[in-house]
Parts: sequence; structure tokens; C-alpha cells
Amino acid sequence: MSKRILLLGYNFYPEPTGIGKYSGEMMQWLARHGYDCQVLTTYPYYPYWQVQAPYDAHRFRFRTEALALGGGPAMQVHRVPMYVPSKPSGLKRILLDISFSVTALGKLLHLLAGPRFDYVLVVAPSFQFGLLGMLAKRWWGARFIYHVQDMQIEAARDLGLLKSPRALTTLFRLEKHIFDHADVVSSISDGMVRRIAHKAGKPVAFFPNWADTTLIHPLQNKGELKASFNFEPGDYLALYSGAIGEKQGLEAVLHAAQEFAAYPRVKFVICGSGPYEQTLRGLATQMGLANVHFLPLQPVERLNALLNAADVHLVIQKANASDLVMPSKLTNILAVGGLVIITANPESSLYELAQQHRLGLVVPAENQPALNAALHEALGGDSTAELQANARAYAERYLAVDNVMQAFVGQVLHTPVLA
Repeated sequence: MSKRILLLGYNFYPEPTGIGKYSGEMMQWLARHGYDCQVLTTYPYYPYWQVQAPYDAHRFRFRTEALALGGGPAMQVHRVPMYVPSKPSGLKRILLDISFSVTALGKLLHLLAGPRFDYVLVVAPSFQFGLLGMLAKRWWGARFIYHVQDMQIEAARDLGLLKSPRALTTLFRLEKHIFDHADVVSSISDGMVRRIAHKAGKPVAFFPNWADTTLIHPLQNKGELKASFNFEPGDYLALYSGAIGEKQGLEAVLHAAQEFAAYPRVKFVICGSGPYEQTLRGLATQMGLANVHFLPLQPVERLNALLNAADVHLVIQKANASDLVMPSKLTNILAVGGLVIITANPESSLYELAQQHRLGLVVPAENQPALNAALHEALGGDSTAELQANARAYAERYLAVDNVMQAFVGQVLHTPVLA
């Protein structure tokens, strides 16, 4: 009999980026390999911060759909309503988390009356969803896996979104309670694993995000690819592709564009969606930056072309967030063998990873002169071929989805692959 697994989290397919992308691909892989998969989630909203069509017509209802991804077996996806702010702030994000916790609890209570699950996999953020995992574990006797994609409490503290010492203490105690009851705690980077293990007081499994190295791979016709996005074949493209939010610190891209204003062939491309997009567009207009171009989030069938069209990729983060998240955009950049400039400080796991494997050019976070100098170095192109070869080799060895998921099944689920 196949093992039954329930994933619980508010980001899932068909969200095209971030946690929803990885959760969807994970459950697709497990369903293909013999697991009986169900999902308790909400309607797709990220990174647009509004529920997407055709789901928007049902956003205030509880619905269950049969979803077959990639031609694999169908899984049941239970979608519950949730408050989604168009302009998220600290308070509005708290309301978002609470609203999902309440509606997901209602649906979980309904599921508890049905057949038991062998595994309950809770994806954080939000961290308090682990309480639902604890309930499921207690009722079903399920193995409770708590997977941390983003260290939410630390991020809120360090980014100034949550300043009350008493509130922070309470939240950390609640999180520790969840850690204590989880059978497995996992996270996506070495640095996050170390930090979580320290505060959890228990081992933490390494379960990184991955890349589809067959779908995302190097292409050679760079000039034609640039033309397909309405650039000249001889243009030099510096690309940021991903979520557009305040914590990314994307003003640095605009200041870099200002530095290169005298080089008409150097174009800065910001591709994505998010609550900070209109602010960033306004800043670019105020600064008179004709060399900054905004593109909408690209469909999956165009992603490989976009990533290969870029001459250099920008992974930009603020200093106080650089060890709390592992940018999901980096996996696909490595998969195409892209030349990447990463802003990360020496104490961060992202810095350690990039330096250990020589994956790109690493500069201190929020250091504009260093970022500009790295762009000049990349523009010269004298020593970048080795970095690009290292990037693709790392992706093939460590980020291929089958390798990551096989390790997850063996180390976290403690069962062999069923098919």
C-alpha cells in the first residue's frame, strides 16, 4: 500500500516562483514515485499579491480539486480562502498568516475524520502552521516534518517589521514548542540548518531547493535570444529575475544602472512581479534611467531563454537578510551556467557556498561601489568562463531534482522510493 502524505502551506502550484514552485514540484515528484499525495493550501497569489485567474472567481470558498502535474497521478488539493493584501505590510502579513491558520484548521478538522496520513509535511513560512502539523501528528500518529524555507521571525526582527522584545520572545518560544514536537526539522541551506539546529536544540536535515537541469540548461545562441526579448544582439544584459519586494534592496540595481549610463550597450533588466514594483519603476523614472528595462514574469517555457540571454545575473539582498533566506532564483541561474554577482556578507551561508565552489562574483551586501566594480569586472569577461563552468557543474551534481528528492525520501521520510 502506498504511503499517504499531506503537505500543508499557503504557497503551491500554480505559483510560478518561490516556495509554491518548489512545493508543487516536490508533490509532483512524490506522486510520480508512488506516494498518495494531498495538499492543504490556498489559492495562488504569489508573487502578484492577488489571487490569480481562474481561481479568483472562487477565492472566498473552500474547494477541492483533482490535480495531475506533469502527466503524473492526480492528487487532491484542498484550497481554503485567505486574506491577501495587495500592498503587504507587517500588520497585513500577520493578518494573512492568521487567516490561513484559521481556514486551514477548519479544513484539517474535516480531514481528521477521514483516513489517516502517514506523513504531514508543513512548509514554513508561516512558522505557526507547525501547530497544525502537531495536531495532525497527535490525531493520526503521522510523522510530522517541519520544513523551513524562510526564517520568518528573524527576518521580521532584522528588517524592522517586528520590534517588540516581548512579542519576539513569545514567538520564539512558540516556534521552539513546534520544533520540540516535530519528528524532522529541515531547511534549505547550510547556514539556515546551523542556525535552526542551535535554537531547536536538535539535528536539522539539509533539504535544499533544486533545479530541473534538463529543462533549464545552457544555450549558445545568445544574440538571437536577446533579440527575442527586443534587445540588440550586441547589448550586454545584467538581469535581476525574481520577486520584487523591499527586502531585496533592488535600489542597488538602479544605482548600478546610473554608474553605467555612459555605456549605451549595457542594459539592466528587472523581470518579475511584487509589491515594490511600482515604487521601483517610479524611482527609475525619477533618476532618468533609460538603460533600465522592466519585464513581466516570464512563463516557464520562456524562462530558459531569458536566463540564457543574460550576460550577468544579479542576486541582490540586504545585509540583514542575507543568512535568513536562500534565494530560490539562484538555482536556475546555476543550472544555465550563468555568471552571477551575489551580494552577501562573509558570515552568511550564501557567501560560504559561492566562495567554496567558486560559483560567481561575491561582494558585500549594500556596498554599491563593490557591486559596481564587480559589474565592471564581469563586463571585461577575462576570468568568468571558469565561474560559469563551476555553476553548471554544481547544479548537475547537487541541485538536480532527482538527486535532491531521492535524498529527501531516504533521510526525511525514511522509506525507499516506491516506483
